[in-house]
Amino acid sequence: MNTIKLIIEDIQACFERDPAARNIFEVLLTYSGFHATLAHRIAYLLWKGHVPVVPRLLSHLARFLTGIEIHPGAVIGRSFFIDHGMGVVIGETAEIGDHVTLYQGVTLGGTGKEIGKRHPTIGNHVIIGAGAKVLGAINIGDYVRIGANAVVLRSVSEHATVVGVPGKIIKRPMEEEELDHSKLPDPITDRLEQMEKELSLFKEEIKKLERIK
Repeated sequence: MNTIKLIIEDIQACFERDPAARNIFEVLLTYSGFHATLAHRIAYLLWKGHVPVVPRLLSHLARFLTGIEIHPGAVIGRSFFIDHGMGVVIGETAEIGDHVTLYQGVTLGGTGKEIGKRHPTIGNHVIIGAGAKVLGAINIGDYVRIGANAVVLRSVSEHATVVGVPGKIIKRPMEEEELDHSKLPDPITDRLEQMEKELSLFKEEIKKLERIK
């Protein structure tokens, strides 16, 4: 697909996924996520053409202006949307499918100083919540939802939701599309509540033993 068409689809994604987008001028002038994506589309062309220095310079300038760092070597598919965007980092060997949405603070990074493929491969129609970290040469399947601040270090199959640190995989109905953080389970809170229940039962047992004595 040519770069112009990709850019047009990126603009359309802003309207499709952000209810605050009111008109084309607002998107073109004020959406930092779109600005960073636009700069990347151009930098990627130069990178693939083996143009020295300029692609990295363009990426660096985009980071300075938007707070979003996308390596020019990263592969990004159609209809890509970064919501708010500050603090987003996408590494050199990251591969992102079509219709993907990232929120602010997302990192698609490596886990060390590996050589070769060292960043994640993201499938189609994936949503990654604010502050989430997806690290290493892992695969994230189509229609995956990654909750805010999750840390994902292992591959995730399609139609799953990932929450917590480290990321815990939770299957969900295939028809469920949105990432509603208010409905996501919290493994830490769940465990604390379970411990509280067990402690209450333990106290009851102690009271029974004291009455027997």
